[in-house]
Amino acid sequence: MDKKASREKIARRAEQEIKDGDYVNLGIGMPTMVANFLSEHKKVMLQSENGLLGIGRYPTEEELDADLINAGKETVTAAKGAAYFSSAESFAMIRGGNIDIAILGAMEVAENGDLANWMIPGKMIKGMGGAMDLVHGAQRVIIIMDHVSRDGTPKIVNNCSLPLTGIGVVDRIITERAVIDVTESGLILQEILDDSSFEEIQKVTEPKLKNNI
Repeated sequence: MDKKASREKIARRAEQEIKDGDYVNLGIGMPTMVANFLSEHKKVMLQSENGLLGIGRYPTEEELDADLINAGKETVTAAKGAAYFSSAESFAMIRGGNIDIAILGAMEVAENGDLANWMIPGKMIKGMGGAMDLVHGAQRVIIIMDHVSRDGTPKIVNNCSLPLTGIGVVDRIITERAVIDVTESGLILQEILDDSSFEEIQKVTEPKLKNNI
């Protein structure tokens, strides 16, 4: 499976986590793809840290408006009934516990739910953005990412080696290979999304998994 197809697969599965009526924040990168797969039968409000509630799908060339962007500076559309406001009001929504689900990317997730998703030492980055607020303010934190890094090392690890965004904040991890829940008793494999066996998923996951399939 090529990279684009793999990411679309993850985004489609992540969409299933969203319920009708949810207020959702989609992180920068792969999480923004989830907007393109939202069911037309769900009424969902997508929120962005830069001050937009009611983000629509990515625009066509005819719909393109350079002034209408999400937190990742990508052009978007506004859904019917969308509202615009300051970043201060946006972060008040987040910190006040008004976001039902935050779907974010990650570089590493630890067995206990620690999240590292904003910095690799020595590399130029845009900054943390709203991730630190989202992981504490959202009711659920769903991480979507590749199961392993480019060199094949696990991204689900015993302990994060990169700077943390939050401690014990992740509820569920969705990769191209599996759906894994983070619980007080450890990581639980809930679904296998490819042709892998439990043993094959375990080989590319550093912490020990419990099998709930």
